[in-house]
Amino acid sequence: MYSEDPLLQPTRLLNFEHTAIAGLITDRGWKDLAQHEQIGEVYDFVRNEIAFGYNRADDIPASKVLADGYGQCNTKGTLLMALLRGVGVRCRLHGFTIHKELQRGVVPEIVYPIAPDEILHSWVEAETEEGWVNLEGFILDEPFLGTLQVTFAGSESLCGYGAGTSCLSAAPVAWTGGDTYIQKTGIARDFGTFDAPDDFYRDHRQAFGILRDWLFRKVIRHWMNARVRAIRSGRVPRIPGLDLTNHRHGENQDAA
Repeated sequence: MYSEDPLLQPTRLLNFEHTAIAGLITDRGWKDLAQHEQIGEVYDFVRNEIAFGYNRADDIPASKVLADGYGQCNTKGTLLMALLRGVGVRCRLHGFTIHKELQRGVVPEIVYPIAPDEILHSWVEAETEEGWVNLEGFILDEPFLGTLQVTFAGSESLCGYGAGTSCLSAAPVAWTGGDTYIQKTGIARDFGTFDAPDDFYRDHRQAFGILRDWLFRKVIRHWMNARVRAIRSGRVPRIPGLDLTNHRHGENQDAA
């Protein structure tokens, strides 16, 4: 029997009753922890054990994100919310758009001009004993973010390669009980809070159009995921006009 609290209920996307998600929660023993540790353990799992990458769509259920083993802001957020609710932590979604410049370097240069000017974005708000916190720093896994920190050592501001931050070297991504961010400086529009991602995607859709949507799902996202893997391994593609002279991993790939 689930709570009648809308911020604790399962939904089609927040399907924490799914055997894979319920089994994960049981296997990790997360329900036995105090709330601070519950949030931290779940957050760290989504941040680092679910790699940064691009799924076929934003509005896929948490169980699918878990099965994929990778995700971006919206899909990793769905999984984070499902796990939080599964251990009894109230949470909600805060919806935004981000400027497409934030994805430059991950989106191949040849298709960057046809990308929408604004990209659907979200972070998770969780209720702690001290109040509500904003959780966004889970998007980039540690190896991926680490490559960016080495590549752009000496430059604190970065908008590109999936990051939007003014404090790159000490980005507030670790769970300490407060807000975490990694794409905050790229935000364009604020849509407010939603009880569940289901509500957000009912009201807001990425404006790709039929052709661009097909290209993204069938071709471009796979190309983007290949570039994400390259960056994670230390090979950062060039963005025209952006200095990569601090790159310490050897010669960079051309941005195809």
